[in-house]
Amino acid sequence: MLEIENVHASYGPVDVLRGVSLRVEESKIATLIGANGAGKTTLLMTLCGNPRPREGRILFEGRDITALETDAIMRLGIAHVPEGRRIFPRLSVLENLQMGAYFQPPKNFAADLEKAYTLFPRLKERQSQMAGTLSGGEQQMLALSRALMSRPRLLLLDEPSLGLAPLVVKQIFATLAGLNCDGLTLFVVEQNARAALKLAHRGYVMVNGQIALEGSGQQLLNEPSVRAAYLEGEVGRKVS
Repeated sequence: MLEIENVHASYGPVDVLRGVSLRVEESKIATLIGANGAGKTTLLMTLCGNPRPREGRILFEGRDITALETDAIMRLGIAHVPEGRRIFPRLSVLENLQMGAYFQPPKNFAADLEKAYTLFPRLKERQSQMAGTLSGGEQQMLALSRALMSRPRLLLLDEPSLGLAPLVVKQIFATLAGLNCDGLTLFVVEQNARAALKLAHRGYVMVNGQIALEGSGQQLLNEPSVRAAYLEGEVGRKVS
């Protein structure tokens, strides 16, 4: 579904991505792990059109989207759940979900809203509440649901477990697995390497803007260099 071919990208004079190539197969989960500053978030932002690749190309369902504007990319069926959630804090839960459905015909809204509330009943309870007053876990549920309101075929997720309590992390990853079982294709960037690789059909390791290793999720879990760098001594994350 998604092919990234020799992509180079930078912010001004600073090279961040240096010849990145990877594939995300339809109806599968691919995950990208790596240290802070490796270029993971930049890769997702590049897929969304900002920054633009200096070299290489990006194909979505066989179509070259390298030069498309962000809104055009989203209209093709790609949705992005960014790092830090980036919900609209001064809008209600319901209004955030309405924003996610912006490109969809109005006739789809009621059914899609019911799906979101079925997925996360807490959001229905809080639908009139200002989004900025939600807990960190509830905001992540909202950010994910807002993206799903656009009916994506490919969902990009940047650090979906960041700052969440272990029980909420478990719930979020179980939800992602369920969405994939329903046929949704996922590309997940995560520092929680163990959880991400357990979820993934295919995994990639990024080091200094390049893909250093790739394999099935299980292969990377068993890879000594991955275990030493990303799995040994993992600690719980702070609750937000």
